[in-house]
Order: sequence, then structure tokens, then C-alpha cells
Amino acid sequence: MKADILVAEIGSTTTVVNAFNNIDSDDPVFLGQGQAPTSVLEGDVRIGLRGAIEDLCRKKNEEALEYGEMAATSSAAGGLRMTVHGLVYDMTARAAREAALGAGAVIKKVTAGKLRRTDLAAIKETDPNIILIAGGVDYGERDTALHNGELIRSLGLTTPVIYAGNCENTEEMKLIFNEKSGQKLYCVENVYPQIDRLNVEPCRRVIQQVFEEHITAAPGMEQVREMVNGTIIPTPGAVMEAAKLLYEAVGDLMVIDVGGATTDVHSVAEDSEAAAGIMTAPEPKAKRTVEGDLGVYVNRLNVIESMGEEDFRQSCEASGIDPEKTLESYRAIPQNKEETRLVEILAEEAAVRGVDRHAGRIRYVYGPSGRSALAEGKDLTRVKTIVGTGGALTRLPEGKKIIKRALTFDHTGLRLLPGEGGRIEVDSHYIMASAGALSKKYRKAALRLLEKSLEGGS
Repeated sequence: MKADILVAEIGSTTTVVNAFNNIDSDDPVFLGQGQAPTSVLEGDVRIGLRGAIEDLCRKKNEEALEYGEMAATSSAAGGLRMTVHGLVYDMTARAAREAALGAGAVIKKVTAGKLRRTDLAAIKETDPNIILIAGGVDYGERDTALHNGELIRSLGLTTPVIYAGNCENTEEMKLIFNEKSGQKLYCVENVYPQIDRLNVEPCRRVIQQVFEEHITAAPGMEQVREMVNGTIIPTPGAVMEAAKLLYEAVGDLMVIDVGGATTDVHSVAEDSEAAAGIMTAPEPKAKRTVEGDLGVYVNRLNVIESMGEEDFRQSCEASGIDPEKTLESYRAIPQNKEETRLVEILAEEAAVRGVDRHAGRIRYVYGPSGRSALAEGKDLTRVKTIVGTGGALTRLPEGKKIIKRALTFDHTGLRLLPGEGGRIEVDSHYIMASAGALSKKYRKAALRLLEKSLEGGS
């Protein structure tokens, strides 16, 4: 079997490969998918990659697979771990955090103001892949970012540093992180150049660039470049790239990604006129939230706690399953109808909580002139397309129904959720991350492959 390109998704537990053909044509083809346990902990990621390719060959009844290119996304070796350091938490620190999350990072620590000794100890303990320093609007406050840069350099780390703060500090930062510092510095446009204006996309692009340059330093990933001759980006960042690409075709949208360990929600949407007029702070057009406590396998007990033990048992009883027995037998991938129903119950709760935490809300305040309405967080009211991806929502029979129920949890009318009548689709081929990676070079083909996957694979 021959393929134009393979895209490998190297996860913490599973490595998946997706094969594509006719990548330069108007009708690109998804050939199939293979998977195998990730081999990062064995010290050689190529073992898992080869196992996934062999699985694909078995599924296609082929002896071998030839391919021209290989790209990759990765959340292995802890994913893209970052610490973020700004000036004011609700302003520059938050803007820097949004940039990092949208690029696919796992945020390990966010600080505002001058770093303390406990902050420095936390940075060393976290051992981040990237450190992001921001702070100060352009031509505004300068001292905090420079102070933090000096302290971070004093730690003696080799971690690359991105500076995305007050433009007046750029040359000073270059002096702090000079060649003798042992830390490579990347300077980018300010993430918060003016009051109430976010500028996160330039920083996101540089974060992914730095990730690609340094990912092979992660344990077990040293050999990844021997097989991958294309781009390598963080898996959540690849899903965001796919969402932004799909936005060009369908307009305002939201992507719900329920996995075994986490639940990610991505949205690409403009504020409605009604919400924009009462917003308390700017939100990025493309936003990602990650719920590290919500997953249908690794964090299943957290999801049950979120539901409440009584509600969970009632849901199980209504579905005719024994919760203790089914939980005991369940191992990541459901093997029978009882386990499938269990995962549906867990996935719905994870989706509800993930969307709830992602969506903005209306808050009422009282003053001399009476009650006023304020809007906080991401406005999703213009969203007309909701996409389900991730192992749970793409493989469960009730995937679309789960998404629909997850959007109707608010009975107060105060949440900034999509209205009724939105289009709900499922990434049937489970290729959103792969499409995001493909979009870096084959944008038109990536969009067509996404459209086919949402159409049910036709």
C-alpha cells in the first residue's frame, strides 16, 4: 500500500497514524488509521510508530506501507509544559495564558507581578519545555518583566524563553538572555499591546515553532526526526489549527474533545453585538480551555464525583448496568454494551462541565442607576456549528445526542451558549489533529478531509 503522507499522533498512552492519498488534488483520500501503545517510556518513539503502521497494514490487509511524507502531533512526555509570567493577572498574564493554551500547551504555573522565591522553586520543579514572559502594554510599565527575566536567568536552566511583553524591553531581554545564559530567547509581538486589546496569534505561532525545535529533547523522543520529515506540533494546538481552518468554511464554531484523561473545548467565534457592548474584558477569537480533571478513563472517578454518586447510580440503573461491576471491567476502550453505556454517561458529564467552564456568562450588578448587565468570558451565542472529536465522542453511537444534551444544561438563561438549531457534527474519521498538522502545508486538502469526516466519511 502506498500513501502520500502519514500523520502520527504520539500520545501519552497511544500512538495513532492516519494515512492520506491524493493530497495535492481536489479530492484527497483518507486511507485508514492504525494505533499501538506509545513507546516513549521505552526510550524510542519509533517502536510505537512502527506498531501503529503495522496495525494499519493489518486492517488494510497489506504487507507493507510506503509513504512519501510524515508529519506528527505530540502530547507525549507530558505534552508541551509551560509556565507563564505577566504583570497583572487579568490583563497581561491572562493574555499570555490564552496564547499558550491556544498553541496547545499544558499550563503548569501562571504568575502575576514580580516573581517570589516560591515561584522560582515551582518553575524549577515543573521543568517546563518553554517559559513565557509578558508584562506591560507597549510603552507602559517595564520593570516587572525585566526583574522576572533576571530571576529566571539566575535559575541556570536551559529552557527556551519567549518574551511577549512591552516592546521597549526587547533589547534589554536580549542582553539578559545572551549566549552565556544558556537559554535561547525568542522575541515576539506583545500579547497585550494596549488596554483591552489581545494579540495572541503571533505568540501562538512562535510557541509551536519552539515546540517543534525542542520536542526531540524530551525523553524517548530523540529519534522522532528520523521518521518525521514534516511538521511536529502539540496535539491540542493541531486541533485548534483545524478549528480555525474549518471556521473559514462554516463560520463561528465550537469543538468539544472528550478524551480519556482530559476534556478540551475550542471555539472560534466573534462576539455578538449584544455581548460585545457589555464585555468586562476582551476574549480571543480563537479560545481553548482544557479540563485536566475530566476524562472518561484516567479521570473517570473525578467525572463521577462531578455528577454526584447518587445521580451516577441513577443513570446507570436507568441504563440497566451495574456501576461497580462495569467500572471494574472497563479498561480505556469499551468492550461491550454495558461499558459503552458507562462511557456515554461519563462523556456527557465531561462535555457538560467542559462547555460550562468554556462559555461566558451574564452577571448582574447593582449601582446608583439600578441593575446593569455585564458579560464575562467567551461569547458562544453566534456559534452555529458544534463538532465532536476525541476518542469518546467519535466512537460512541450516541455521540451527537451527547453533544446536544451538553448544550442544554443551562436553565438560568445567563450562559453565553449557542442557540437552538445549531449544526452538530462528529469527526467520524477522528482526524482533526491530523488535519491541523496537514494544514501547515496542504491547507486546501486538510479542509476537504475535515469536511468529508464531518459528512460521515463519504
